[in-house]
Amino acid sequence: MPPAGRGGGRGGRGSTRDFLGLGPPPDVAAAARGEKLFAPNCAFCHGEKARGASGPNLVRSTLVLHDEKGELVGPAIAKGFPDKGMPGFPNFTAPELADISQYLHLQVELVANRGTYKRLNVVTGNASAGEAYFNGVGGCKPCHSVTGDLAHIGSRYEPDQLQNRFVWPAGGRGGVRQKVTVTVPGGQSITGTVRRMDDFDISITDSAGNYHSWRRESVKVELEDRLVGHRRLLDKYTDADMHNLTAYLVTLK
Repeated sequence: MPPAGRGGGRGGRGSTRDFLGLGPPPDVAAAARGEKLFAPNCAFCHGEKARGASGPNLVRSTLVLHDEKGELVGPAIAKGFPDKGMPGFPNFTAPELADISQYLHLQVELVANRGTYKRLNVVTGNASAGEAYFNGVGGCKPCHSVTGDLAHIGSRYEPDQLQNRFVWPAGGRGGVRQKVTVTVPGGQSITGTVRRMDDFDISITDSAGNYHSWRRESVKVELEDRLVGHRRLLDKYTDADMHNLTAYLVTLK
C-alpha cells in the first residue's frame, strides 16, 4: 500500500507523479513568488506558462524535469545560453532562482494533472470599451483587421485562448512565417523566411525561393521582431484593457 497522504490510490495525483518521475511536489508559495519573477523576465520567450513561444517549452525541458530545488535551473538562468540567444540573469539571488524553479515545477505538475484543470470565465469586460481600445489607444487597427486576419476569430478560439494570444503572442505562428537575416562566415547575408529553427539548426527560404540550412553555431541569426507593438503594450495594459479587449474579440464571430 502507498504511504498515507501521498495520493497513491489508483488514478490519484501521487500515482501520476510516481509514474512520470516528477520528484517532490512543488512548493506552491515559492511558485507564486517565482511567477512574479518569471512573467516580466522570461515569459515573452518561453510563454506565459513556460510552454514555449519564440523560446523552447520549459515544461518538457529535461533540465527542469531533473531539477528539484533549483540546483540545475538556477545556474542555467544565472549564466544563460548566449550561444542560443538567451541572456544570463546574474542579479537574481539564490532564493529567487529557487522560486522560479518551483514555478516551473508547478507548470509541469499542472500539465501532468491537466484533467483537474478548470477554465475560468475571462469574459468579464465591456465589449464596446474593448472596441474603442482596439481602434484607439491600443493601436491594434494599423496591424490587424476585423475583416481580415481577425475575421471570425471569436469562433476559432476559446475566450481564454484569445486573451493569451494577444497578451503573450508567439512569433512565427498562425501561418505567417517569420522573416530572418542569416549572416554566414565571410560576411554574406541572406534574407528570407524561417522554415524551421531550433537550438541547433536553422533552415530558411530566400526571396528567390531557394532553400538554405545551417548549424546555428556557425552563423549569425537576426529575426524580425513582428511583435514589438505587443511588447510595448505589455507594460501598459490594465486589467480592464485586457478584459474589455477580450470581450470585444469574442464578439467577432
